[in-house]
Amino acid sequence: MIKENIDNFKKKIPENVTLVAVSKTKPIADLQEAYDAGQRIFGENKVQEMVEKYDALPKDIQWHMIGHLQRNKVKYMAHFVELIHGVDSVKTLEEINKQASKHNRVIKCLLQASIADEETKFGLSFDEIRSILKSKEIAKMQHIAIVGLMGMATFTENETQINSEFSSLKSLFDELRTSNPSLEILSMGMSGDYEIAIKNGSTMIRVGSSIFGHRNYIV
Repeated sequence: MIKENIDNFKKKIPENVTLVAVSKTKPIADLQEAYDAGQRIFGENKVQEMVEKYDALPKDIQWHMIGHLQRNKVKYMAHFVELIHGVDSVKTLEEINKQASKHNRVIKCLLQASIADEETKFGLSFDEIRSILKSKEIAKMQHIAIVGLMGMATFTENETQINSEFSSLKSLFDELRTSNPSLEILSMGMSGDYEIAIKNGSTMIRVGSSIFGHRNYIV
């Protein structure tokens, strides 16, 4: 079933859109099944769980940290994490840079924009993102690479609102790319809204339940 779901997704989404299989709470056997079906990018929202899976699974997997990141957890994944989606402060960037330097790595990061009409969602304002990208302080950080933006739309069935939120982030992305050509990734869209996200220019979608099913497992 997992293989079928992955195959179906890869047929449905454009070639320029990267599929991140959101594997949080799923057992290693499910991830191995997805791996055997050709999936190589997995997203986790808890560092400890990601570390355990990294240790157990093939080393050509790209691990993406997609949840809200506590700075004191960065050190546990700095030696292998490929991309951190939800960076929402300069202090977090400083910590990622510090920990990556210990492993002589450059860790790719996405700045999380606040686009949802929900107080519970994390994220930076558009002006804060502009400020970070212009910051001389950030430019000096040799062990991080800000490669794009990430945003989560409001959890609603109102497609007009979702469309508007994704559209606003795409506009910011286009604006910033004129002076920041290293911005290549626009990560927006999950199982429930990825089609709207892709219409609005998303280049990376994070899909969990549509690949692995809804049931949560204890790892």
